Amino acid sequence: MSMETPSLPGGPISGLVASAVEYMIDAGQRSVLFLDIMRRRGDQYREHVAQTAPHVLQFAAELIIDGRRLDPPVNYALVRIIPPKGVELDLERRPFVIVDPRAGHGPGIGGFKADSEIGVAMKAGHPCYFIGFLPEPMPGQTIERIARAEALFIEKVISLHPKADGKPCVIGNCQAGWAVMILASLRPELFGPLIVAGAPLAYWAGVHGKYPMRYSGGLLGGSWLTALASDLGGGKFDGAWLVQNFENQNPSNTLWTKQYNVYSKVDSEADRYLEFERWWGGHVNLNAEEIQFIVDELFVGNNLAAGKIEMSDGQKVDLRNIRSPIVVFCSKGDNITPPQQALGWILDCYADVDEIRAYGQTIVYTVHESIGHLGIFVSGGVAKKEHAEFSSNIDLIDVLPPGLYEATFEAKGEETASSDMVVGNWVMRCEARTIEDIRAMGGNSPEDERRFAAAKRVSEINLAAYQRFIQPWIRKMVTPEMAETMRNLHPLRFQYEALSSKNPLMNAVKSAADEIEDDRKPVSKDNPFLAFQEHMSKQIVHALDSWRDATEALSEAVFLNVYGSPALQAALGIDPKSEPSRRREMSAEHRAMLEGKIAELKSKIGEGGLREAAIRSLLYIGSARGMVDERSIEALRQVRRDYSGPQLTLTQFKMLVREQFFLLLLDREAALAAIPKMLPEDLNKRRAVLGAMREVLSASGEITGERASRLQRIVALFGVDEEASSNVAPFDPKARAS
Repeated sequence: MSMETPSLPGGPISGLVASAVEYMIDAGQRSVLFLDIMRRRGDQYREHVAQTAPHVLQFAAELIIDGRRLDPPVNYALVRIIPPKGVELDLERRPFVIVDPRAGHGPGIGGFKADSEIGVAMKAGHPCYFIGFLPEPMPGQTIERIARAEALFIEKVISLHPKADGKPCVIGNCQAGWAVMILASLRPELFGPLIVAGAPLAYWAGVHGKYPMRYSGGLLGGSWLTALASDLGGGKFDGAWLVQNFENQNPSNTLWTKQYNVYSKVDSEADRYLEFERWWGGHVNLNAEEIQFIVDELFVGNNLAAGKIEMSDGQKVDLRNIRSPIVVFCSKGDNITPPQQALGWILDCYADVDEIRAYGQTIVYTVHESIGHLGIFVSGGVAKKEHAEFSSNIDLIDVLPPGLYEATFEAKGEETASSDMVVGNWVMRCEARTIEDIRAMGGNSPEDERRFAAAKRVSEINLAAYQRFIQPWIRKMVTPEMAETMRNLHPLRFQYEALSSKNPLMNAVKSAADEIEDDRKPVSKDNPFLAFQEHMSKQIVHALDSWRDATEALSEAVFLNVYGSPALQAALGIDPKSEPSRRREMSAEHRAMLEGKIAELKSKIGEGGLREAAIRSLLYIGSARGMVDERSIEALRQVRRDYSGPQLTLTQFKMLVREQFFLLLLDREAALAAIPKMLPEDLNKRRAVLGAMREVLSASGEITGERASRLQRIVALFGVDEEASSNVAPFDPKARAS
């Protein structure tokens, strides 16, 4: 044993008794210490909510714009993140703007840890800004007003970095993801690459047997309950209800595991637990108009990808208007925003990859195998891998030719080619994908689409009935004092208050805990009663998980059967035999614009010089591989930086790449045939560029197969001897400049 125990005769029996005594002492001490942690949690909660601007950012920040002073005002603010000691920023690199999700919790989750979205972006040298919010909304605040305010914030960031090599990269987590996408469709000129992490964009999407949260709206009869909750809150919706929805998805963690983990590791787990609870318990409020928009237009209506959301000025939200690259980060382990809901909007907006290209769009996605919803933007491991790679390679993403790609990550090792060109511990690749790759993840059948359409119609009917017959009475009855009392009595809020020092019984707990700290007797790890405790914990988790699985299966069965009824669908005006499709056709206006652009591009097929010819050649050779590797882009960046000719900005370079890509796409043979006419007479310059091209192409591995064949064709078009060009010295700008 690791501690002294009573000396009792009797062999094995005495040992068991000693173990029991040891365990009981430890269990009693742990119980008191656990209650004291709950007391500290309650006190922390009360201190947090008493602050005017509570947050969990781990970085110092400087206020740039207070949204409460705008006209119209909003409860959002733009702050500049001050880099910690030892972190050097490059003010000419594009800034990052992290927008926090307003999903019931308080602000700061994007900078919750040193290894976070903010932390890794600053380590990569990018200036960082943060858009957060206050607990109370401004009167009359709407989702549209917030979007307009955030546009002003991003304009301000752009003005603060006039020499930045690219527009800001904007990150939207969870609820902030769809908010950022809406704004980018309305003001596409403001944005560099967008990163949306764990963000639902196609709310009906999913597969049978998983992710039952999408059925909630239909099972509750639609959004009338949302309106009722807002009316009972005196015109405000309590964000604690949203947090409770999250907790209901994992009852074993909510009801047992989270607390048991603290109890079983009471000597080491307190600080981590309290740090997380400071954010998790920082509940905020939304205006009734805000939450009604979210539920009606997004959760139940699923109108975002369908292009049916309209602003007050008549402007429609069309995700196809976004011109910046979109990075979608999701996970199979996320039961709040599964991959289908994160990526299904692509199927609604585009028929195939050619149509994605026709809109000039670049979409990059990555699917984590297991991380949960919060882990996507909280996990330090995810921050150091995926988010760090996105930050380090954001320029790679920005210059990718239009299309659909999957970002993959390979660990850097001793055998990694050109490892000096790899930033961090992972090699990031963007591999070409098709719409079928998204469809293969699973999705709704026509029958499912009719079911959700029926649920949407029921929601509209119930909401209209509530607003006409019940809402006026509720609003007359509820006073501000009643609304505040009901908020304070919400179960999630009350659990913090009840165990805080405000409860006089908890003072005795604090005193007992102080004494135990001085005489702590932890149980030995080989104690059989400790093993039995762990076994019982696993049984409780299994029971709660089984209960969750059963209730989820029941909820799915009820939804599918009720809303799948042909009689109900017919009564709601939905043809039970129809095969609805949410995919939108390309508008006549866009098609006409596209035809004009094609004609313009074809007229330029022979224009340009050595730079255009080199980029065209690289794209032709590189496309044989169907992927872009960060090492190739780094090599290209070095060539571009060292090139003795006039420097292109990143935006100009991006436009050059896209133009040459589209020329190859429209008429590859004509585009290649035009290359000799674009080249200078000087053979040395041609050889130098071919040497630079080889350097770029070989950065990620040996040039073989189809790439080698295509390179030979380009060498012939350049009119350079193959042997001489293959032995050319590395790209040397100093030699050329002289």
